Amino acid sequence: MSGISSASGAAPCRFAHYFAICGIDTETGLEPDELAALYRWLEADRQGVDPDTAATGENFEQSPLKRTFKSKVLARYPENVEWNPFDQDAVNMLCMPKGLSFRTQAEAREPLFHSFIITREDGSRTYGFVHTFYEEVTSPQICSAMQTLYQMHQAESVTPNPTTSTTDPPSSSSSSSSSMDSLASSLDEVDSPTSSSSRKPVGYDSSRDTLYVSKALCLITPMPFMHACRRFLSQLHRAVTAESAPPPLPLESYVHNILYEVPLPAPGRSLKFHGVYEPIVCQRPGLGELPLADFPLAETFTLLGVENLVQVFTCTLLEMQILLYSSDYQRLMTAAEGITTLLFPFQWQHVYVPILPASLLHFLDAPVPYLMGLQSKEGTDRSTLELPQEANLCFVDIDNHYIELPEDFPHFPNKAEFVKELSEVLVSFGIPANTGAPPRTRKSPGGSTPSSAPSTPGRERKTFALKELEDDGRNGNLAANELAVLELLQGNATLERLQALTRRTGVTVARVDALRAGVKAPGTQADEEELRNAKLNVQLREVFAGRFTAMFSDYEAFVIQSAPDLEAWLTNREQMHNFDKASFLSDQPEPYLPFLSHFIETQMFATFIDNKIMSQWEDKEPLLRVFDARIDKARLYNVRAPSLRSSCYQRCSILKESAQTIEQRLMKIDHTAIHPHLLDMKIGQGKYQQGFFPKLQADVLNTGPINNKWSNRTATAQRKKDRHRQQTEHLHLDNDLKEKYMQEARSLGKNLRQPKLSDLSPAVIAQTNWKFVEGLLKECRMKTKRMLVEKMGREAVELGHGEANITGLEENTLIASLCDLLERIWSHGLQVKQGKSALWSHLLHYHAREEKMEQQQAESPGSQVPERRKSDSSVAMPSLRVSLMQDMRHIQSMSEIKTDVGRARAWIRLSLEKKLLSQHLKQLLYRQGLTKKLYKRYAFLRCEEEKEQFLFHLLSLNTVDYFCFTSVFTTIMIPYRVVILPIKKLSNTMTTSNPWVCVSGELGDSGIMQTPKNVLEMSFDCQNLGKLTTVQLGHDNAGLLAKWLVDCVMVRNEITGHTYRFPCGRWLGKGVDDGSLERVLIGELLLPTGEEDCGKSCRTPPLQRSPSQSRRISITAMSARGYKPTSAQIQEAVGDAVTNIMKHFHKPEKERGSLTVLLCGESSLVSALEHIFHHGFKSARLFQKTVFVWDFVEKAVAYMESADQMGDLQETAEPGGMTCQSLCHYVNAINSTHRNIGKDGKFQLLVCLGARDRLLPQWLPLLVECPLILRMYEDTALLRDRTTVNGLIGALETLHHFPITLEASLVKGIDL
Repeated sequence: MSGISSASGAAPCRFAHYFAICGIDTETGLEPDELAALYRWLEADRQGVDPDTAATGENFEQSPLKRTFKSKVLARYPENVEWNPFDQDAVNMLCMPKGLSFRTQAEAREPLFHSFIITREDGSRTYGFVHTFYEEVTSPQICSAMQTLYQMHQAESVTPNPTTSTTDPPSSSSSSSSSMDSLASSLDEVDSPTSSSSRKPVGYDSSRDTLYVSKALCLITPMPFMHACRRFLSQLHRAVTAESAPPPLPLESYVHNILYEVPLPAPGRSLKFHGVYEPIVCQRPGLGELPLADFPLAETFTLLGVENLVQVFTCTLLEMQILLYSSDYQRLMTAAEGITTLLFPFQWQHVYVPILPASLLHFLDAPVPYLMGLQSKEGTDRSTLELPQEANLCFVDIDNHYIELPEDFPHFPNKAEFVKELSEVLVSFGIPANTGAPPRTRKSPGGSTPSSAPSTPGRERKTFALKELEDDGRNGNLAANELAVLELLQGNATLERLQALTRRTGVTVARVDALRAGVKAPGTQADEEELRNAKLNVQLREVFAGRFTAMFSDYEAFVIQSAPDLEAWLTNREQMHNFDKASFLSDQPEPYLPFLSHFIETQMFATFIDNKIMSQWEDKEPLLRVFDARIDKARLYNVRAPSLRSSCYQRCSILKESAQTIEQRLMKIDHTAIHPHLLDMKIGQGKYQQGFFPKLQADVLNTGPINNKWSNRTATAQRKKDRHRQQTEHLHLDNDLKEKYMQEARSLGKNLRQPKLSDLSPAVIAQTNWKFVEGLLKECRMKTKRMLVEKMGREAVELGHGEANITGLEENTLIASLCDLLERIWSHGLQVKQGKSALWSHLLHYHAREEKMEQQQAESPGSQVPERRKSDSSVAMPSLRVSLMQDMRHIQSMSEIKTDVGRARAWIRLSLEKKLLSQHLKQLLYRQGLTKKLYKRYAFLRCEEEKEQFLFHLLSLNTVDYFCFTSVFTTIMIPYRVVILPIKKLSNTMTTSNPWVCVSGELGDSGIMQTPKNVLEMSFDCQNLGKLTTVQLGHDNAGLLAKWLVDCVMVRNEITGHTYRFPCGRWLGKGVDDGSLERVLIGELLLPTGEEDCGKSCRTPPLQRSPSQSRRISITAMSARGYKPTSAQIQEAVGDAVTNIMKHFHKPEKERGSLTVLLCGESSLVSALEHIFHHGFKSARLFQKTVFVWDFVEKAVAYMESADQMGDLQETAEPGGMTCQSLCHYVNAINSTHRNIGKDGKFQLLVCLGARDRLLPQWLPLLVECPLILRMYEDTALLRDRTTVNGLIGALETLHHFPITLEASLVKGIDL
């Protein structure tokens, strides 16, 4: 991904854009770094003091040698490059992230190397490579200023102030201090990693000590050729400090050469150019290969360990906040670039600051995904580092090989096999795979070669070889004639072919081989190390790329191409669905789903799909082009891989060839750049004093050569581009609006990539925060909209419109991402960090305040008595009080949740399920005094208008039903309340029998519970039953008044407030109705009807209930109202009941809901068959006795049994006889059960068992052909219509394809 984006204009043709020198400006003298002033400003702002008065003044408590001072860009060449304007503040800040550093002769002063990156608004990148060294201070003014500062510091430290020393350190980590201040204090004294551990407080006396100050040489390039730039800068510095072997040419010649005469290598080619002492080689991958990545991945893997790195990589893919932590800037850069390089074909879309300058620490407050690097002080403990937000943070301590992961994040698919394959690649290069390298302090041999890179295996060999090379008298300079001969021979194509031929025949061309051996390139050992690094890099990257190629090999099939042209697509970008996520997930192996369902919601995946869609109208984005080519190639080898649905791990098959490609390119140089040469300089110019890097001649370095072949090529391309632009402008002069639309659409979802480094005034900080506030609000709008659209789409499917487009897994992912968003909003602008979850911390503060008030006005317990009486005389159970405090107590009592982050997420899920999320948060933020105490002025929660809009977006989620709490916390204990409602008008509410009840749900049942006599309400605690399905209600028929007429049973989950109604409307008692003493009631969830207290506080419009499964009035309801359904309606009801059961089984298993409702509830199979059997049934009261359908079934069975004994059924075919036996067996078993379930209950049980065991279609003909039917049914009855019966048998046979299982409450006591 590196450097690809800067392919415009002349940019791709120059190796380096700028050479800059940063250091101390002797004219302005010592200026304190802005960092201290900025911190005082922020702290004053926090405490409510006037920030402008507080930010003035000096900090004398710290030794001036440990203090940081402002650095400046002393020179840059050229002044400006049209296609890449020079950002002076950014370069200065990133070259010296902690400002100037001073040393005396008593301290170590090894040179250090680090790199940095500047990301522009459009996402394109520029790379910087910095060589920092110490140079003696010659200015007497600076020395005397340092002397004065040191004396003032001594005077300050002599003044007795015992409290400072004892109380300061603890305060930095105490919860009452600002998290940013503790960060500052932990970073205050960071020095170069080589010396910080050995550094003792050093005094400074100008008469005795020599003062040194840091200086940086920086090369700014469009592409990350890290090794080449490092070697060039190192040689340039060596030229100034080397006592022997001064450089052959003035320094200007080498700088001019790299700026103007060294081109970027063409794609797929290698290039050699010349440093001061040695040639330098670099190569660039071809168009079909993985993009350039020159940072050594081996180092990242060695420092973190393979398993840790894969975990950090997964966090990056899921766009969490990643904070890298190390004492070494180069390690931060290497790790950050390594991780982002491995994302191919995806690209990190959020804030990316591998080295966070000290003056930008407030940026850790950013409530967005970020990847940032923070320099640590050697010896600081992670526990002292307080970060503004940690709920979604992946903390990577590079030096200590240790990572902290966020809670509940999914593993990368096939993680174990993946780690194993990566380990094998590392081992093949001699790098131990599992353990990170022990931390080492780095020292350069002899002080002449800078070696600040972390030591990796093989590093010692390299430095030893370099040392030998330095000791060599020629110092790497070859004899001119031998070099010329070798280059002539190497470039000769005929001789190359001849050599290849002689090698095959076993003959050697002695002269050339001898030359090659004797004239071995001076950096050979280093070159070999680089080659090895390059080969290892590409192999490790291929393993990662191979995983994505396997996982997304079919992604194109799910891209939705809906727009006719680019303009239409960009204009409606926000409203469009670009990727069929549900279908894609349904096509993936089960183990991949937890990761993939999160990943396809990320910005990087959305951008990847956007690029794919735009490739219809524009050139393909380079990463996409490479990825698509790989997928096409894979398809050639296996047509629509059968392994696609399996989760078998596919190893990368192109490791060897990818390494060979790089080796061939580096061994055979394609191009050699022009040698450095004398420039048109006056005599005497270009001289310098040894040990001091001079100010170079700007006049020769600010302009490049005119007659350069590749600069001409660039100019022609630029002219063509300008001509094309002018033509387009001429054609589209009136299309400004269209362009505006396109720009806005392209930037949709693209966040702030990097903080503005140029101006750090409080106004700019405020503006940055304002961008965050707007971004958070936009993200909230998008997320709630997505959740609504998906959920409503799902409900529409259940009503029979269209296809399902959300799965339970996806719903869970969306809710998890809403939890992350709320955590980020609550972390933004936090004054005081307490605990890992900012939201839970705020809730606890609120809870403490409210509890005090509650104690003062405790409610009288007697107030519930009238409610209970009321429930005796009306049809409602006592209303559940809506209380934020009560919900918090429920969460706190859940012992299963161990962390604050977990509690906050559980609370969000509970509030969402209760449709109270917006109301609760409004109540929480209503206490403005608390919000002001906890949050800074710029925080999202203190922006009134945005806060209102945010709560409104959350309020929209009340229109859909979520069970995100009940379905996730399945093992917790939940209090339930049961109310039995008898039919009052018949005054049979008093019964002398002993009633009992058993509540069942999708996750289990409560067991049988006796209810006290004549008490119609009870509460019980039970492990989460899930969504409730049935209630068994019965009594023991004891006493004189043993009959009981029950209207319904109501059951409420006291935590979520979900209330279920179980309609009955029948008698329970011997000799009344069907003689049942026990009934199985089927439940329906009641939707709340704008409760009084809810309506008062949040003014929510009354909830509109979505239509239930069938919009027509069900025939059960029709018959209850006294209507007689027609035969057509009855037949339709049977068809609907069977269709609903089939739909149930076509849903994913976890989302099917209750089958019991479809078998026994309203509009169910049992209900439809009852109507079939009742149609034309002669149920007139014979001798005042009601006849039930079950009576007909019993008589039919008795007839079959007697006929069987008389031998009448012997002639029937064997299967028919078996069917007859099975029907008799089932009916007798049901009759002989100990349960008193009544005749209608027995018929229900027979239908359910027949559906389960696939016997219903076989039993039906037996009942229809029984002679009794003529006596008990009218001629017009449906059961006597042969066509209807055949249709019914056909419909019931379709259920044979599905494994119907019955709930325990239905089949209790039946062993069949």
